[in-house]
Amino acid sequence: MKTHLLDNQGKSIKEIDLPSFFSARIREDLVAKILEAKKKKQPYSPSPVAGKQHAARGKVNHRRHVWRSGYGRGGSRIPRKIMSRRGTQFNWVGAEVSGTRGGMRAHPPHILSMMELPKINKKEMKIALLSALSSTASVEELKKKYSTLREEKIEHQLPLIVSDLKFGKTKELISSLKKILGKQLFEVGLQKRSVRSGKGKARGRKYKKSAGLLIVIGNEEKLEMNGFDIRKANSVDLADLANGGLGRLTLYTEKAIKDLEVRIK
Repeated sequence: MKTHLLDNQGKSIKEIDLPSFFSARIREDLVAKILEAKKKKQPYSPSPVAGKQHAARGKVNHRRHVWRSGYGRGGSRIPRKIMSRRGTQFNWVGAEVSGTRGGMRAHPPHILSMMELPKINKKEMKIALLSALSSTASVEELKKKYSTLREEKIEHQLPLIVSDLKFGKTKELISSLKKILGKQLFEVGLQKRSVRSGKGKARGRKYKKSAGLLIVIGNEEKLEMNGFDIRKANSVDLADLANGGLGRLTLYTEKAIKDLEVRIK
């Protein structure tokens, strides 16, 4: 399988051979399984001292001739706190246990039970990563992910590989990306942010944004800019390539392709 190596102006320099993982079989089932396994649950629980901030002194005993005895009063043996007393006569109310006012919860959630590491088979993880990389080289998967491209004809040959992306200013990089992607793909690749509808606005997630273009660079390369996700070849993950669906628009540098070949053996 061959593709064109592009320069910074989007013109083809030469044809290069693609690594075999770009033509691997796409396993959507494994990708979905692993993305589900990697989801993190936010640990939550009540305060460790909830329901214990009182002066209750253990269960009331029912023996005679004992200080603070509940003998003969018909009260249950639960921890109680003293509101007032006169000699050996107590005005007390239940406290601490779950059946009392202001007491602890009966079976509260525990943080440690929510902090388990995801259990993922190594072979399945590798197959899913290969599937995600292969989907970035598939026009069908690209159209399936981006609804605005379903009726369009994609003129570019995927995957998009550029010789390098060395620029001093962000303005120059954006100008280069417009030429490499073309107007059709640049509109899809630009991240767009919008205000979320519904109650999520009041829950710390006011804005939502589109996936946009993913730029994969070599391990030794450096690139910083806003508006696009940038990952190095040794750290690009399944969540970067396939979160929200396979076929994310991805631009690789020539060095990134070589580093991916070393990583995936």
